[in-house]
Amino acid sequence: MKLAMIGFGQAGGKIVDRFLEYDDRTNSGIVRAAIAVNSAKADLMGLERIPQENRVLIGQARVKGHGVGADNELGAEIAEEDIDEVQNAIDQIPTHEVDAFLIVAGMGGGTGSGGAPVLAKHLKRIYTIPVYGLGILPGTDEGGIYTLNAARSFQTFVREVDNLMVFDNDSWRQTGESVEGGYDQINEEIVRRFGILFGAGEVTGDEDVAESVVDSSEIINTLSGGGVSTVGFASEQVELNQSSGLLSRFTGDDAGSDDLDAANTTNRITSLVRKAALGRLTLPCEIEGTERALLVLAGPSEYLNRKGIERGRKWLEEETGSMEVRGGDYPRNEPEVAAAILLSGVTNVPRIKRLQQVAIEAQDNIDEIQAESEEQLEELVEDDEDELEPLF
Repeated sequence: MKLAMIGFGQAGGKIVDRFLEYDDRTNSGIVRAAIAVNSAKADLMGLERIPQENRVLIGQARVKGHGVGADNELGAEIAEEDIDEVQNAIDQIPTHEVDAFLIVAGMGGGTGSGGAPVLAKHLKRIYTIPVYGLGILPGTDEGGIYTLNAARSFQTFVREVDNLMVFDNDSWRQTGESVEGGYDQINEEIVRRFGILFGAGEVTGDEDVAESVVDSSEIINTLSGGGVSTVGFASEQVELNQSSGLLSRFTGDDAGSDDLDAANTTNRITSLVRKAALGRLTLPCEIEGTERALLVLAGPSEYLNRKGIERGRKWLEEETGSMEVRGGDYPRNEPEVAAAILLSGVTNVPRIKRLQQVAIEAQDNIDEIQAESEEQLEELVEDDEDELEPLF
């Protein structure tokens, strides 16, 4: 799947930068064009792979390149005001070669949290290709203002995109990590999962052809209908056998077929599918009631077979209760077999309900503190008014 990726804000820019690095490393060809948008000049300068001409600084008249200070209302305002500058960069993208836009943003800060929904609304008005969002939820330990920002951004962003894929930092932070190390690991997890998902079907001339092809239309159909999506993932290391290839799955005559019993291969695949669906999702949720799902099995072709994929897909149908479960394989010359599962239209998401509840409490606390502060200031000033005359 060919994507035009737009990283909005600090987290969004870093993740798109990491997607470009993943593209180079795996030759997957996912990112057709990459743009970074920010109100903080330093964040744009810190990027490594997004071309300089595709780094767009917005809000210079208002914040002078210093960011919006976690004020996502201001982030939305400057995105509206400077949308033409963003559009100028998008105009350079060959949109006829792109399957979809993907707007990536951290939802707890100011620029991405406020600006990403504005850009999504703008793109949907102009273009006919899908506009997807990838929103990163802040951890619960990051503070009330970030939770409040995320809750407000979430309910706006999900309405403006064709589908909002979510990654919850809270589920992935590890104790004892440095801040930089923690976010580096999280960004790698994001790119690995979504890289396999979007990379399926993009085959170069010297690679094996998938037995059950997953192309961009499969992904688009799975994401159609809107709502919220999460991705499950599981992988297992395997040994690469250079002499075996695609034929071993059909004839059994290949040199590698003695080592790879068909039943073992099928069991390995079905086990990975279960681990991916029932393990740590990018957004933890109950998978029952999922509207649509897509299963992608990636790995050396000799470790993939149709029976395993069909069994995995059947199991996923039973677990989700969905009649729209698509599946296929993605041959890759990597020493692992991986299962990536896209669950689209999930609704039983306790984390989102909790986020909204905490945000409501944070909003009430902020209002109370502000009212109390104004009252105390008034009392402080009034105490002196009887003895002192104001200047004017």
